Amino acid sequence: MSSLLNASSAIDLAQINARHGHDAPALVAWALGLGQKAIVTTNFRPFEAVILHLVTRVQPDVPVVWMDNGYNTEATYRYADEVTRQLGLNLRIYLPRRSRAHREAADGPVPALDDPRHAAFTEEVKLEPFARALRETAPQVWFTALRATDSAVRAQMDPVSINPDGLIKVAPLLHWSSKDLYQYCEIHGLPNNFDYMDPTKGEEQRECGLHLAH
Repeated sequence: MSSLLNASSAIDLAQINARHGHDAPALVAWALGLGQKAIVTTNFRPFEAVILHLVTRVQPDVPVVWMDNGYNTEATYRYADEVTRQLGLNLRIYLPRRSRAHREAADGPVPALDDPRHAAFTEEVKLEPFARALRETAPQVWFTALRATDSAVRAQMDPVSINPDGLIKVAPLLHWSSKDLYQYCEIHGLPNNFDYMDPTKGEEQRECGLHLAH
């Protein structure tokens, strides 16, 4: 943790957010220019190719971390394969400790949002794999595709923030609209995926816990 805190201690968040907060390519260049170990997380939801393209065209070998919960649609798996091939991603897939078949055999289908077991489900299929990914990749910079329009929580975030452990979280697309993302995909010939479902959220504006815990 001390190395993380050292890497982030000299960063003037207000200055960086004011200067680069609405300029995604400049923000990516700044963050990678810190010379620290970086990762990009993805769930291959709609427009995820944008963040992956922005970061990998600057650092092609950056680890791309995917917490595959085992409940993705067929289209999402095909999209993941297509984007990985097209961009030559250094993809690191993190799976839950139990397979979907094992979990469902023992515990049944995905619990409803108001079911007390839903929190444990989210921990098992998303939060624990992410914690494991952080331990194994040991990043100092974390790129994420979260956007202000995703939820009320994210609307209050800044493009660059620093977690309590010193991890520098960078959200270059925070202020982008769906139109901005669509146009970027068109300009750069990037594929897209709209057949996406996250069982840990259930509702589009609901938080899954990843950006609350980190």
